[in-house]
Amino acid sequence: MKIGFTELILVAIVAFVVIGPDKLPEYARKLGKMLRELKKYTGAASEEIQKNVVEPLNEIQAPIKEAVAPLTDIKKDIDDSMKDVTKSFTNIGKTSKEEAKKAEEVEEVAELVPIATKSGQCTSFLDALFTATSAVCVTGLVVNDTATYWSLFGQGVILLLIQIGGMGIITIAIAIAVVSGRKIGLMQRSTMQEAISAPTVGGIVRRTQFIIRTTILIEIIGAVLLAPVFCRDFGFWKGIWYSLFHSISAFCNAGFDLIGIRTPFSSLTSYSVQPIVNLVIMVLIVVGGIGFLTWEDIKNHKWHLKKYRMQSKVIFMVTGLLIFLPALYFFYFEFSNVPLMERVWVSLFQSVTPRTAGFNTADLTLLSEVGQMLIIILMLIGGSPGSTAGGMKTTTLAVLVSSALSVFRKKEHTHFFGRRIPDDTIKNAATIFLMYIVLFLVGGMVISSTEDIPLMTALFETASAIGTVGLSLGITPDLGLVSHIILICLMFFGRVGGLTLIFATISEKKPNGSKY
Repeated sequence: MKIGFTELILVAIVAFVVIGPDKLPEYARKLGKMLRELKKYTGAASEEIQKNVVEPLNEIQAPIKEAVAPLTDIKKDIDDSMKDVTKSFTNIGKTSKEEAKKAEEVEEVAELVPIATKSGQCTSFLDALFTATSAVCVTGLVVNDTATYWSLFGQGVILLLIQIGGMGIITIAIAIAVVSGRKIGLMQRSTMQEAISAPTVGGIVRRTQFIIRTTILIEIIGAVLLAPVFCRDFGFWKGIWYSLFHSISAFCNAGFDLIGIRTPFSSLTSYSVQPIVNLVIMVLIVVGGIGFLTWEDIKNHKWHLKKYRMQSKVIFMVTGLLIFLPALYFFYFEFSNVPLMERVWVSLFQSVTPRTAGFNTADLTLLSEVGQMLIIILMLIGGSPGSTAGGMKTTTLAVLVSSALSVFRKKEHTHFFGRRIPDDTIKNAATIFLMYIVLFLVGGMVISSTEDIPLMTALFETASAIGTVGLSLGITPDLGLVSHIILICLMFFGRVGGLTLIFATISEKKPNGSKY
């Protein structure tokens, strides 16, 4: 406790009042003496405390410090360890947060709106593969409606694949090489010869240029003829796009359409009585399906049919029969209840499109089983060699029929227009026919048993796939994984060709060993 100046003054005043002024000096002397004695004893006590207490404590302090020092080091190590542990847990928490943040970023990227679809939803890999295969193999089978599901960008990608698949990858590659000024070697010329079924290697680059120019010209003419109808129905810009899309799709025998904007998967049923659309689409299908070499004959010889190649003559004959005879059946048996003009257009269109375009102006599910089987046969036959069409080809059918007729007539050799057909050609035709029939039947039976659907319905889809047609009874979008994979393989096989795949795996001919 500390006594201040004010307290001392107060004590002095109280003492002065209580003791009195006479005795105050005497008491002051006694108080001073007491204070001196107290100071003396206090000093002596302090010396004793310093000597007997403080100094021994100082002596003990050094050993205590030495004993405590290891404990201090231990405490420091413990503190450092605790700091490291705390830092580790902090880093773990930070890493978890960073990983979570990265995961969120990846999820956000995965949820970015795909530019190929209108709705912004992600397309499964299988659906994208199916659509791409159908486009590049110019088939037309789809799992999503082209008009309502795919955006303008997606439709543009599909159209590009159709154009590449229709003209042929080899043709496109040769064209790029020519434009870039690269020299075309003998191997490339030989490959191109096989791709377009040319008789010789000579002039193959000139033929390629002719094919590209003619293709572009025909597709532009088709788009111009379709434009008035589509521009009237969908507006100018959309009508132009629809005209170009359907012109390329029809010429390449692809079967993709954008009319599903009215009713999904409806194809051209809303134009069943429209003469311009029917006529233009049918002409594009036929022109694209007769073959590039037939174009060359038409260009060089015009109406002098006798000067045409034998292949071109066979193509014209078989194509005409495969259009006329089915049209008669459809006219008299399948569409007998519709008005006359619609009956003519629908019958004619349904006889043209199975080889191998994939458009339809009638509901194919309403056809009888005989009508559906007739379409299956037409789909398997397909177009002509060296064309945008698929299937076994019209020449294969012609060779097999002619060979059978020669057997019936007991003739040793098969002839066309007074010319003998080589035995190798007959063997190749028989092999192609057998491969198509086996794959068509096996694929249909597997899909029928897997999906638990009627065999006729499954066979219709497999014929459309292997013939690269695109016609469907409406079950393709609802099929399962296995069935979609089967259809993808059949489309690829139908476009590439069975013999091409087999010859690609066989390096050289092997002798038979014996000859009879």
